[in-house]
Amino acid sequence: MISKPLQLHNKCEDANVIRRMKVLLKVGCKLMESSADTQRILRNMKRTAAFLGFKEENLQIYADYNLLMVNYSDDRCSYTKFQRCSNHAIDMAGISAISKLSWRAIANDYTLDQFEEEFDEICARPRVYKPWQVALGGGLACGGFCIQFGCDWPAFFYASIAAILGFRLRMYLNTLGSNGYANIAIAAFVSTLLAWLSAYISTPMIEGSLPTWLVALLHTDTPWHPLLACALFIVPGVPLINFVSDMLDSHFTMGLNRALNTLLMVAAMSFGIVMAIKVCGIDNFVKDLSMVPHNNYLAYATAAAISAMGFSMIFNIPYRLLPVVAIGGIIAVCARNYANLGPSNHNIGLDLGLIAGSLIGSSLISVVCIKAVHWFHVPHHVLSIPSVIPMVPGVLMYRALFGLIEMQGVVGELTDAFSNGVKASITILCIAIGVAIPNIFARQWIAPGRRRKLER
Repeated sequence: MISKPLQLHNKCEDANVIRRMKVLLKVGCKLMESSADTQRILRNMKRTAAFLGFKEENLQIYADYNLLMVNYSDDRCSYTKFQRCSNHAIDMAGISAISKLSWRAIANDYTLDQFEEEFDEICARPRVYKPWQVALGGGLACGGFCIQFGCDWPAFFYASIAAILGFRLRMYLNTLGSNGYANIAIAAFVSTLLAWLSAYISTPMIEGSLPTWLVALLHTDTPWHPLLACALFIVPGVPLINFVSDMLDSHFTMGLNRALNTLLMVAAMSFGIVMAIKVCGIDNFVKDLSMVPHNNYLAYATAAAISAMGFSMIFNIPYRLLPVVAIGGIIAVCARNYANLGPSNHNIGLDLGLIAGSLIGSSLISVVCIKAVHWFHVPHHVLSIPSVIPMVPGVLMYRALFGLIEMQGVVGELTDAFSNGVKASITILCIAIGVAIPNIFARQWIAPGRRRKLER
């Protein structure tokens, strides 16, 4: 008669533990699918586990790109559950909302039902921006890149229009369920083809058939620059930064998964561009067209703000943060350009080069964001990553791959391809290190304060 109530009690306790583990796995899955870095996923899951009553010393969490596992073992039993993660899409608003919920649940002593209700509401929220708004933002972001490469404002609009149409096509193909990498290649092909066609608007044959006022409006002195920037909405900036961040935090398996996904995306983009080049019969923009800008810093600042806000719309950042991210992009890009450019390329600056400039720009905005997170109550990466995305060297990445694809045994081809690849890789590493400054240098001061707050 004693064992029967005890057995019933154990069954109820088992069901309660399993339910709490399911909730914990759902939180981790949402963060993983929203493209949070691994350290943030584990930190938020452990905070949620504390709310759920799990003792940290008895909890084990394993995170992979497509799978999460949680094991909880005490003196009586060991429980293990798995959760598959498949619908990956960058969602900064979701990451921020879950971080706030985990703190709020502890502070206000939520019940499990209250927590689940609010979490389900976060998961059910529609994305902040409509598809056409995302395409518009991504297209204008590519136009901002084009200005940074030295184009004029008519070329900015040509690059933006080509990117908007290519991006919208990619979104439509994704809704059909076709292969994501194939969709990237098709979008890059179409965007490059449209940018190539726009270059002929400024030729004497076309301009001769247009009214004078329209020629003044449409003419560009940099007709080929849009081909440099029209497909850069595809460049996987967040996975690149998360890859480096995961490797620095010793999450090697996760980092390598993100790196492989990034490589496949860039390869698909390069394939689409190569095919467009073959159709167009022109490739000087890949090999010879200079990316050294000669605009003024007002143009750099404007382009940086446009690019930062455009990519923020792709990353699903709340409306209220768009001006904040725009200012962050201006700080990062102008600091980068001032350190990068100089007398050697007939610009104003310190002439330290792209790599040093990227490290300085990303480090500066990362330090600013350490303070800004307290003003706007969002995680650090929600502000810092969109601010530094306009510095990602997408053109160098696909120039490196293009050089390898098109190699014909000419002296210097391998050197150029290797040089572009190494320069792009080191630049991305420096950007990621700058963004990860709080984790690398400040975590030992930040973590104890958060631990005391959690204990209170």
